[in-house]
Amino acid sequence: MGQNGTDVAKNAADMILTDDNFVTIVEAVKQGRGIYENIRKAVHFLIATNIGEIVTIFMGLLLGMNAPLIAVQLLWINLVTDSFPAIALGLEPEDKDIMNRKPKDARKGIFADGLWGKIIVEGTMLGVLTLVVFSIGNKYYGLEIARTMAFITLGLIEMVHSFNIRSEESIFKCGLLKNKYLCLAFLAGLIMQIGIVMVPSIRGIFSLKELSGIQWLIVIAISSAPIIIIELQKKLNELLFRQNGI
Repeated sequence: MGQNGTDVAKNAADMILTDDNFVTIVEAVKQGRGIYENIRKAVHFLIATNIGEIVTIFMGLLLGMNAPLIAVQLLWINLVTDSFPAIALGLEPEDKDIMNRKPKDARKGIFADGLWGKIIVEGTMLGVLTLVVFSIGNKYYGLEIARTMAFITLGLIEMVHSFNIRSEESIFKCGLLKNKYLCLAFLAGLIMQIGIVMVPSIRGIFSLKELSGIQWLIVIAISSAPIIIIELQKKLNELLFRQNGI
């Protein structure tokens, strides 16, 4: 243990305490659980948002629509609105009750306990909401405006959804501003996502069009929907668990 242990003992050990203090084990377990949960959150977010992008393009084509997004727009979303929140979720502070939870079964994979189901459902939700915006835009304003609305919506909706993934509890219970890195990532992504549409010289590179006030309202309303949907789902789960005595 620490400097008192032999090299043979160190090589055979699963854990080495370098300060001869057993309290270190508790802190190490706490940090390990936090790191594991953050990896799950980042993977959850990245795969769910990518499924959302696939659903947007694939379902749009299946329904006989024009492509809701073009390649350069998808590239921007993958590089900006996907990357920043995923990194920030990896820096999420540990939950207060993390040491009260049961140990994880080492034989279970990272997608255990229904994570795959959540990812698929949430990814589908993101894609469907984006297609709703695209359909409205295409029907009333034309294809280029529709693509612009879908582009902004998909970027914003992914950043908004990153807050849902932070905890199984309501985002208002776990502290909306607790993860300062996620707040900064959201703010940076929001400025860039809106700025790319507002600056004419950049807007043309991405084949985007300027939006009217009503078009922005449609985009903002649909982009906020994941918060409402997931909060209702979390509340339903809470009521079901309470009813079952869990």
